[in-house]
Amino acid sequence: MERTLSAKLGRLIHAEPGEVKAVLWSFAYFFFLLSSYYILRPLRDETGVAGGVDKLPWLFSGTFVAMLLAVPAFSAVAARMPRHRFIPIAYRFFIANILLFWALFSFAPPGSRVAVARAFFIWTSVYNLFVVSVFWSFMADLFRHEQGLRLFGFIAAGGSLGALAGPLLTTFLVKPLGTANLLLVSALLLEMSVQCVRALNRWSQKTPRPQAQQPLGGDFLSGIRLVFRSRFLLGICLYVVLLTATATILYLEQARIVAHASGDPRERTALFARIDLVVNLLTLVVQAFVTGRLVKRAGVRFGIGLLPVLSVLGFVALGISPTLFVLMAVQAVRRAAHYGIERPSREILFTDVNREERYKSKSFIDTVVYRASDAGTAWMSSGLQALGLGAVTLAGTAVALSLLWLWNSLSLARKDEALEAK
Repeated sequence: MERTLSAKLGRLIHAEPGEVKAVLWSFAYFFFLLSSYYILRPLRDETGVAGGVDKLPWLFSGTFVAMLLAVPAFSAVAARMPRHRFIPIAYRFFIANILLFWALFSFAPPGSRVAVARAFFIWTSVYNLFVVSVFWSFMADLFRHEQGLRLFGFIAAGGSLGALAGPLLTTFLVKPLGTANLLLVSALLLEMSVQCVRALNRWSQKTPRPQAQQPLGGDFLSGIRLVFRSRFLLGICLYVVLLTATATILYLEQARIVAHASGDPRERTALFARIDLVVNLLTLVVQAFVTGRLVKRAGVRFGIGLLPVLSVLGFVALGISPTLFVLMAVQAVRRAAHYGIERPSREILFTDVNREERYKSKSFIDTVVYRASDAGTAWMSSGLQALGLGAVTLAGTAVALSLLWLWNSLSLARKDEALEAK
């Protein structure tokens, strides 16, 4: 009976019988991880707007500096500990951070609230990239390239379901629990993801891959050096820079439009949560029913090339009509394609690199490179606005970046196909 159920479920999610248990644990892992983060996200976005949209470039710069400090520390731990130990330790370190912010928001003197809010914005911006980067590194370690084509879409749907659950929990619990106590709910959900990691490690030990249980070795800078020695990883760096630059332009435009739409912090928080809700619902549908089959048939080239094309169309629409309705439509389509198709496809690229590149180099790309592009784009946007150049100029810049991004995507896809052919 159990085998029959497993076979039916496997056909539904495009998994083979021996993969079903691992896929479901991976789905649950990403669900708990993103539901935890999406409780924090509306609080982060509101603190960013409340502190002044003009201060956002400084917050992005602070985040980049924090990344420069965090990545060597993470690499040093990963070099000395096997995977089954350092992933739970990393997540529990972030749980301790969440509990610290709960104490600060609950008991800090009123005069220090602005500083705490800004620290929370920077910390959350570091936290979300690290925990998701570690998740996808783990997935690339567990599954081969061919498995990733079939399974990563469904696994990513677990994250989208969690990203849907997070705003819903925030909406229903914020009044009875209060804003600060939502952090405790987030910490509990993150601990649930640790338990999923333990279950996946037990599953992986049944498959003889002894190197997966060994420390990565090297030193705290080895992952960074590997990036600059590999044209393939440098291509991924450029891809992430262009992805992030266009996302930051859109985020800053969102902050500006929402700030003009309402002066009430509660309304702004609710609006951010509604945007997340719409995006994540659309993403979940795409991931559950489209991604696995589509990417398997169309390949990585389509998966990583779709988002630049959609970004060109979206920024053209925003340049013509920079309104809240158009913004929400562009955000919904772009982020649904990002989480539903682009991100699972991009993570397949890391199944073709070695384990040190998969954890250390990937962490550097997903965090330091990502936030460096964030900060640089934020200051570029601030400079253009200081010159009196508004939404149309920003949209035109984003279109040019998206076209360069499309060229880079096609180049990466060719290199991935060459690596797979070896």
